[in-house]
Amino acid sequence: MKLIHCADVHLGARLESKFPQEVSKTRKEEVRNSFKRMVEYAVENGVQVILLAGDIFDGERPTTKDKDFFYSVVQNNPNITFLYLRGNHDETEENGGFDNLKTFSSVWTQYDFGEVAVSGIEIVKENATSLYSTLSLDKNRRNIVMLHGQISDTAGVDKVCLKKLREKNVDYLALGHIHEYACGKLDERGTYAYSGCLEGRGFDETGAKGFVLVEVDESGITHQFVPFSQRNIIKVQVDVSGLAGGYEMALKAREIGLDKRNIYRIELVGEVDAKVDAFASDVKKFLSSECLFVDVKDYTQKKIDLHAYDSDLSLRGEFVREVYADKDLTDEEKAQIVAYGLKALGGREVE
Repeated sequence: MKLIHCADVHLGARLESKFPQEVSKTRKEEVRNSFKRMVEYAVENGVQVILLAGDIFDGERPTTKDKDFFYSVVQNNPNITFLYLRGNHDETEENGGFDNLKTFSSVWTQYDFGEVAVSGIEIVKENATSLYSTLSLDKNRRNIVMLHGQISDTAGVDKVCLKKLREKNVDYLALGHIHEYACGKLDERGTYAYSGCLEGRGFDETGAKGFVLVEVDESGITHQFVPFSQRNIIKVQVDVSGLAGGYEMALKAREIGLDKRNIYRIELVGEVDAKVDAFASDVKKFLSSECLFVDVKDYTQKKIDLHAYDSDLSLRGEFVREVYADKDLTDEEKAQIVAYGLKALGGREVE
C-alpha cells in the first residue's frame, strides 16, 4: 500500500513581501498547481491515500477560489482517499460532502485500510494534555498517526510531545506545522516525519520542498522524501572581498550556477573598500534576467583607510573623522558605527 504524507500547502497565503507583484501572482498559481500535480503523481503511482497533516488553507476564512480548487481536486479523484487533519491555519468546515474526503476532530478518529490504521486528532486547548493517554492502537496492525504541531518536550496547543507517544505502537507519525522536511526515530518501533511544504513562499522557506511517499508492506512501513516544488528558493552567501564594484561582484555571484527557474537571495559578505558604494543594487540589476527573481543583501564589512579621509571635505569624511576621534568608543565599536554610517550615506540598506 502506498500513501502520500503532505502538509502546510497554505492555499491563499501571502507571499514574500520582497517579491514583485507578478512574481507573487505566479507563485500563488504554482502553489495551487503543485497540489494538483501531487495528486496526479498519486494517481500515476498507485497511491491510495493522501494524508493532509494540516494547514492546507492559510486561514479560517479561505477564499471561494481556493476552496473551490481544493474540493474540485478531491471530487475529480474519487479513487484516492484524502484524510484531512486541520491545522492551526485551517478552516472549520466539514468535508464538503465528498465520500473520499475524511476529516478528524478533537477526539481520536481512526480510518482503516486493510491492515493499516490511520489515527488522528486535532489538538485544541481541551485535549492538548490528555490526548496522549487516550490513544489506543492495536500492536498487531500497521499504525499511522497524524498530528499537527511543533515537536516539544511538553504537551500543549500546537505542540507534539514525542516522549508521550513512545511505546504506543506507532509505526509512522505524520506531522505538519514545520515547513521543512525532517524525520527521526520515535522509538524502537516507529519513526516520525514532517513533510514540509510543497512550495517555498519566501526567503524563510528555502531549499527543497515536496512531500513524503509512505509504503507499507509485509516488512513494515518505509518512507522517502520526494522533492516536488516547481521551483526552489535559494539563499547563498557570496564572498566579494577585494572586488571593486557591482559588475565584478555579479560575475562572482554567477559562479554559484543560477537557474532561471529559481528564486535567489544572495548575501554579499567579505571586506570591501569603504569607497565602493551601492553595489548591491548593481548586482541585482546585472543578475535580474538570469532567474525568476533575485534579492541581494549587503552584509559586507568596510575596509577603512583612515588616511584616505584626512583631507576628505565631504560629509562622509567628516563622519569618519568624528567617529574615530571619539575616545569613549572601542576600536570595534568605531568600525561598526562607520560601517553602518557609510552604508546609510551610500544609500544602502542598513539592518
